[in-house]
Amino acid sequence: MAPPTSRQGRHALAVLLSFFLLVASPYAATAIGVNYGTKGDNLPPPSKVASFLANRTRIDRVKLFDTSPDMVRAFAGTGISVVVTAANGDIPSLSTTKDGAAAWVSANVSPYYPSTDISLVAVGNEIMASGDKALITGLVPAMRALKAALVAAGFPKIRVSTPHALGVLAAVSGPPSASRFRDGFDRAVFAPMLAFHRQTSSPFMVNPYPYFGYNGDTLGYALARPSYPGVLDPGTGITYTSMFEAQMDAVYSAMDKLGFGDVEIAVGETGWPSKAEDGQVGVSAAEAAEYNRYLIGEAGGGSGTPLMPKRTFETYIFSLFNENLKPGPVAERNFGMFEADLTPVYDVGLMKDGAVVKPAPAPAPAAAVASSAEGGAPEPAAAKAQNASTATKKHDKEAAAAAPAGTAAPEPAPASGADGDASSPEATAGTAPSEAPAEGAPTDDGKTPEEEGGDGPAAAAGTGESSETAAKDGGDAEGSTEKEHATPSPAGAASAAADLLVPISSTLMAALSLALHM
Repeated sequence: MAPPTSRQGRHALAVLLSFFLLVASPYAATAIGVNYGTKGDNLPPPSKVASFLANRTRIDRVKLFDTSPDMVRAFAGTGISVVVTAANGDIPSLSTTKDGAAAWVSANVSPYYPSTDISLVAVGNEIMASGDKALITGLVPAMRALKAALVAAGFPKIRVSTPHALGVLAAVSGPPSASRFRDGFDRAVFAPMLAFHRQTSSPFMVNPYPYFGYNGDTLGYALARPSYPGVLDPGTGITYTSMFEAQMDAVYSAMDKLGFGDVEIAVGETGWPSKAEDGQVGVSAAEAAEYNRYLIGEAGGGSGTPLMPKRTFETYIFSLFNENLKPGPVAERNFGMFEADLTPVYDVGLMKDGAVVKPAPAPAPAAAVASSAEGGAPEPAAAKAQNASTATKKHDKEAAAAAPAGTAAPEPAPASGADGDASSPEATAGTAPSEAPAEGAPTDDGKTPEEEGGDGPAAAAGTGESSETAAKDGGDAEGSTEKEHATPSPAGAASAAADLLVPISSTLMAALSLALHM
């Protein structure tokens, strides 16, 4: 295992090289997926969206929160692969009868495939956070039945998975190496589920959200800034400078403890809002661009994580649009990379035509509240209190959803509302599940990311995702990450890529210099 200093050096080099790729050649960087939600009254028609993504962006994968015929059909012949979602309410019929799964495939896949490249069917959304015992116990049987029905229909290449909030991890406020699945869920649900994934070569899908686990002191950690001193995992000796990597390794550790460390992991949702409540530090178009730029490099760069070196992760950013009808905090309506008129909120190098947005002033709050470890001033009390409140809220929800000891399926935790946005990304915030707050009951379409960005211990040590599941209580049909982002980001949001337009020779020299000093 490499010493912390070497790890930080490699991380800095990887980030720098990914920036170089984005600036020097927009087509060279690995393409990325995006969550396409529709909680807005001003969004363009699906056909226009599909054409825009196929012709003007490098986005080659889309995740939908349902099986809307207009949306699925719009991507036919575009070369964009599509993830469709079976509603939470479909699980009982999928799991109880063979005919139920066959009927679902006949209605929702056969009419469109292979003209539309349906690559994966997601069975429900963050079901473990729903607190619904019938859905939880029926989840794995539904996945098996649906896969069998797909094979029988002649579609063996279509994979089956289900997205999870990080609240599925046990209530352990600790480092990634100590992570495990919740008691009761581990053997009764996750062991058979992971066996299914191994057998069918499908990914275990998680929704990690550093945004919901950060505070003023850990902003640099959540945004994976190379200057952040890092968080030591005493179990492995690894120093993590990226909360996202810590969260991913926490999931890996839990899987490995059950003997399934070889199963691939996909990121169903993750993102960063460009706008939030007044006074909240670390939220602007600049930070959103910074996080997603890092994410694109991390997911497709091939460097992996400390515990999963050289792995790439199928990743879907949350989200495509700012969605003005999403309920909840301002941030929920502002996770989009694009406005409703298809103009970028900020630039992360995904436009084929090199289009960039007008740079906006650097966010003063972020600079002022940079983590104390980075030498910044302390976070304003109001913003800190707000972040802490969100984290606490999520934490409480996860605790409610905690599985009872034993092998039997856990009793349902109090749902935050069957219709709530169970898919709140906040729930997935920290990588080290400190206490798994009961995840709000996710609705078929998704969850509202209750902001997990609290000051809790999980954020400071480990993955910072302790309250992740709690945040998801909202439950939008679009999915936990579909944070309703109705408010458009400020015009001309800052594009980090714009700031990177430096001579290529200078970039290469900097990269070589870093490499020589590692």
